[in-house]
Amino acid sequence: MIPQIDSNVPKNLYCVAMSKELLCGREIILEFHQVGAFVKVSAMDVQSLTEISVQGPANAGENILKRNALKRLEYVLRKKNLIS
Repeated sequence: MIPQIDSNVPKNLYCVAMSKELLCGREIILEFHQVGAFVKVSAMDVQSLTEISVQGPANAGENILKRNALKRLEYVLRKKNLIS
């Protein structure tokens, strides 16, 4: 089952409870694609055009998959010195 995006959240804007909320206010595109028993989640930061992908079990909750993708994106942006 592919997780559904919460319709109450403005599209492409995510403010997640992360360390110092580094991604808050940034436009992030999230894409969920089921491949067999797994879901591939791609996340792209529109400002820097940085894209990452993570995989997780299809029965994992949307919030877990989304959080993992956003944490990975935060990690990559830090490594590129695009956020502090």
